[in-house]
Amino acid sequence: MNFIEMKAALIDLIRKSSYREGDFTLASGKKSTFYIDLKATTLHPEGAYLIGQLAVEKIRQAGLIVQGVGGLTLGADPLATAVSLAVRAAGFQWPAFIVRKEPKDHGTAKYIEGTENLSRGARLVVLEDVVTTGGSSQKAIERLREAGYQPCVVLTVVDREEGGARIFEKMGVQFLALTTLGELKGS
Repeated sequence: MNFIEMKAALIDLIRKSSYREGDFTLASGKKSTFYIDLKATTLHPEGAYLIGQLAVEKIRQAGLIVQGVGGLTLGADPLATAVSLAVRAAGFQWPAFIVRKEPKDHGTAKYIEGTENLSRGARLVVLEDVVTTGGSSQKAIERLREAGYQPCVVLTVVDREEGGARIFEKMGVQFLALTTLGELKGS
């Protein structure tokens, strides 16, 4: 499958597995008549495969040089593994990392897991399943910067097209989306 075919397959899987209509309150606090619970897609073998392949190609097309992939737990966890495995299959390595919402309450008390595999100052991709206002990725970017890393891009599977891109631009971080709400809705 080429990029366009893989993207179409991902959109189809998201529509079948993750898109719901009704009355919902989003993580941002906003009300919505639809909800995208992407875990049904990201935890599916085909979804993980497609996301990994598409993400690696999207980052390559953007000409970005990166050294790791991850994001805020829980939404980014399966994405980080999918992308890290896809890039390994392509012959190079971007170790995965996880940013905790709260520091570990025992042992090392770390906010970020997987730092042993990252160089100080590494250029990182922050992964997000669905971006609305960008709050989750913004937290991850802040934590990573505090720890001495360089988050250079946010890559989301679905951009709800509700302002997240502007937040990242203000933070000096590039924004990439594998698909948009408009594409999911067919508009």
